[in-house]
Amino acid sequence: MTKVWTVNPQQVEAADSELQEAARLIREGKRVAFPTETVYGLGADARNAEAIAGIFTAKGRPADNPLIVHLAHRSQISDLTDRLDETSCRLMDAFWPGPLTLVLPAKPGAVAASVTAGLPTVAVRVPDHPVALRLIEAAGCPVAAPSANRSGRPSPTRAAHVLADLDGRIDGIVDGGPTGVGVESTVVEVVDGVVHVLRPGGVSAEQLRRVASRVLVRGELSAARSGSGDSAQQSASEWQAEEEAPPKSPGMKYTHYAPQGRLTVVSGEAADRISAWISGELRRAKEKGERTGVLTFDEHRTLYSSKADVIVSVGSIHSPESMARHLYDSLRSFDEEKVTVIFAEAIEEQGIGLAVMNRLLKAAGNRVMFV
Repeated sequence: MTKVWTVNPQQVEAADSELQEAARLIREGKRVAFPTETVYGLGADARNAEAIAGIFTAKGRPADNPLIVHLAHRSQISDLTDRLDETSCRLMDAFWPGPLTLVLPAKPGAVAASVTAGLPTVAVRVPDHPVALRLIEAAGCPVAAPSANRSGRPSPTRAAHVLADLDGRIDGIVDGGPTGVGVESTVVEVVDGVVHVLRPGGVSAEQLRRVASRVLVRGELSAARSGSGDSAQQSASEWQAEEEAPPKSPGMKYTHYAPQGRLTVVSGEAADRISAWISGELRRAKEKGERTGVLTFDEHRTLYSSKADVIVSVGSIHSPESMARHLYDSLRSFDEEKVTVIFAEAIEEQGIGLAVMNRLLKAAGNRVMFV
């Protein structure tokens, strides 16, 4: 049975006994889920190989997928690496605590080999959440924490999501209410002064460029557009290369964040063309006996009235921050309604919208239609 502690993020001191109990479990090699500013993480002592193995087992996570190590204080970084470059230090100054993960050269033996998936690097961040910081500090160890969901499922932004996926599979959950950012941290690696964005997230490329002059974003975040009306995906060689290469960061391999229904992302320059194409597909899907869903924006809900069984909005088209906060909750709602076919409108890949689109494409297995 998974124990749940409820903690008010605004009154962390009042829940010290609950957090001390959760921290004790982590020290003992147990697995405890907790909120961060991005999503809920499933934490264990990063130095304890057996505890880390428990994370992979609970999640059903592939063993070649590295974990992010969470620290309570930046000063603890010296326990994990002794090679910090100037650009990485500037990024820490600007974004820690916060939703930025740095991939750094790892000290030998600093963490369990399974945390790094056998790579010579370790992914590290300091979360910006009072509950997470207090828990990690009380645990007295670096805490490895991937998202607290079954592997491949939408990441959890509420404790209820964690329970739905992992109840009975982990030892405890610290319920600190809904998370704020809603998508995972941005993961970067600095190579010769150039910031390589391995996974977009809560810190945008535009924000990174205010700190570092040279920032490169992985080219395969968007599928290459083909002729109008054709199903466009990454080339087979690009997709296979991404799936087969050893990942330096979570989120670089495999279908992630996916609802149970078949999801297709629909992109185009005109909302009426997008809605017309989706409406036609909805009609055909219903004729086949499918239960249909549309992921859209507040401004477009009426375009699908009476056409889909379930219509879910991620917020205003003018608020990518709202889309990020509601994305995973929205994807999970289709499962609750037993939707079998889902069409999602694409969003502009600017700011945090790049991270939202990245997650949608991963959830769709990179299945995208341009109209």
